[in-house]
Amino acid sequence: MSRLLKLNIFRYNPEDEQSAPHMQEFVLEETDSMTLFIALNRIREEQDPSLQFDFCCRAGICGSCGMVINGRPGLACHTKTRDLPGEITLLPLPIFKLVGDLSVDTGTWFREMYTKTESWIHTNKAFDPTALEERMDNKDAVAIYELERCVECGCCISACGTARLREDFMGAAALNRVARFLIDPRDQRTDRDYYEIIGNDMGIFGCMGLLACEDVCPKHLPLQNQLGFLRRKMGITSIKRLFSK
Repeated sequence: MSRLLKLNIFRYNPEDEQSAPHMQEFVLEETDSMTLFIALNRIREEQDPSLQFDFCCRAGICGSCGMVINGRPGLACHTKTRDLPGEITLLPLPIFKLVGDLSVDTGTWFREMYTKTESWIHTNKAFDPTALEERMDNKDAVAIYELERCVECGCCISACGTARLREDFMGAAALNRVARFLIDPRDQRTDRDYYEIIGNDMGIFGCMGLLACEDVCPKHLPLQNQLGFLRRKMGITSIKRLFSK
């Protein structure tokens, strides 16, 4: 016999002056292989069409359906209800601007992050549209691809203790992005150039090392390794800067 799931969902529309933050309970019959994405769509289609939440790909690729699931940031489309208790509490991701109910604006944060980290290849080579793609060692390509798997869901930011304390902290997503360009042989920036971006309390030296970011990452990115890599790199660069003065 299927379980009856009780979902306690955060409701609030900041655009409606009559709206106030509150939790609303929905009861739903569990089906085989049900995900939270399926459950939320059924609630919106069968019980309350005003429920707001984000989705796009339904396959853990777009990162749109990030939310706090029983106190833990995660993706609704990746989360099977069978792995959860019968009572489920859903909240919007903290840190990001609330759009409504479970929907938050991660786009603005990530756009600012890309600008802050200068997230593009820096090179003096003139672009030739007729030239073949520049080759690189396979190990470099694999390492870059590994870090490019980030879907920008915002779960790591929402789980970060430092980000909750400091609005200006870059967070694991931004630092992972910097690591991706640091290992890219096409990027001509030096360690000192990267130090100017992340060699401060807003960057790698602000990280408390709690590693909740890696714990909740739905793509299982090696964030612990990258944070350690950047901390060593920037620490050595800091010492070199000190003795070069």
